[in-house]
Amino acid sequence: MARLGAVVAVYFLAAALAAEGILDPVDFLALQAVRRSLDDMPGSAFFDAWDFTADPCGFPGVYCDGNRVSALALGDPRAGSPGLTGRLDPALGRMSALTELSLVPGRVQGELPASLASCSNLRFLAVSKNLLSGGIPDGIGALSNLRTLDVSFNQISGAIPPSIASLPSITNLILCHNQLTGGIPSFPDSSPLLRMDLKHNALSGGVPSLPGSLQYLSLAANRLTGNVDSMLPRLTRLNYLDLSMNQLQGPVPASVFTLPLSVLQLQRNFFSGLLQPTSDVTIPVVDLSYNRFWGPLSPLLAGVGQLYLNNNRFTGDVPSRLVQELVGTGGLQLLYLQHNFLTGIEISPSSSLPSGVSLCLMYNCMVPPVYAPCPIKAGTQNTRPADQCPEWRG
Repeated sequence: MARLGAVVAVYFLAAALAAEGILDPVDFLALQAVRRSLDDMPGSAFFDAWDFTADPCGFPGVYCDGNRVSALALGDPRAGSPGLTGRLDPALGRMSALTELSLVPGRVQGELPASLASCSNLRFLAVSKNLLSGGIPDGIGALSNLRTLDVSFNQISGAIPPSIASLPSITNLILCHNQLTGGIPSFPDSSPLLRMDLKHNALSGGVPSLPGSLQYLSLAANRLTGNVDSMLPRLTRLNYLDLSMNQLQGPVPASVFTLPLSVLQLQRNFFSGLLQPTSDVTIPVVDLSYNRFWGPLSPLLAGVGQLYLNNNRFTGDVPSRLVQELVGTGGLQLLYLQHNFLTGIEISPSSSLPSGVSLCLMYNCMVPPVYAPCPIKAGTQNTRPADQCPEWRG
């Protein structure tokens, strides 16, 4: 009976401590470990108010729910403020009620603690623009509540854990500007993923199956290979697509031009074939430069705002509709056609381009009828050598 009374007393004491806002001892010790492992960079005063003789729930960046730490925002969030230095302590994983963990840009190094896999309530993990290294812990893929994972602009290496693709709540996966290798895991169509940003890594292999929920996809500047003509048509909600600077090949399906995109960037790959949109293209920015597309230019591209088709193998005349949109009052503001095999354009030599409009025709199978300044990379030769233009009669 006495033992039961002691248990009841301890229970009510704990309840009283929680009501008074006294932090759980486990979280208290974990915060002390975090403080010992991190320091302010010169000019930062984030930790000045972390005085453990007071209630840690009042510390800058510490947010509590009852007597537990529910969110931890490490560093001064004001723009331009210096960040932190040091390492992320494994004690972070002992704060089991944590739902959000963020770290401002700074010089924090070392590995992402594997112990974070114990924070089963974690919904938001963002530690971008530091010096973190090592791999993404496999256990991150067990965080069923995780919605945002942002470790961008670090030195993270190794493969993306396949379990990441199975996270049932993930909506934002931002791993860009790291040193990740291996393939991109295949995501189930049931995934709620909205944003995938893996650009500027060393990922290889093909582009796998991705969920139809995606609205933003950037895989630029990797080592990806293979075709995308069967994968892209399923991503009907995309509003941003960047696959540039890879080794992708094959045709680009016409359905890509009907997606609700604001930007389409496929430059510097090995894409080939005809460009055959089925309706007017109204994407503001389309960059298909430095590929192997061939055949005539489609007049249905006249509704684009900035159109980069340079350094391909296009032939024939420039469609009059493209010219009308460029020199008239249309929305086409930039048309780069240099380094193709085009043979003509219907534009008067006396024409002057409207202010703010850019046209480049250099190094085709014709003499450019109007002077228009081109980018330096276009070179200095106005036309291709005649032996490269067997159909040119000019």
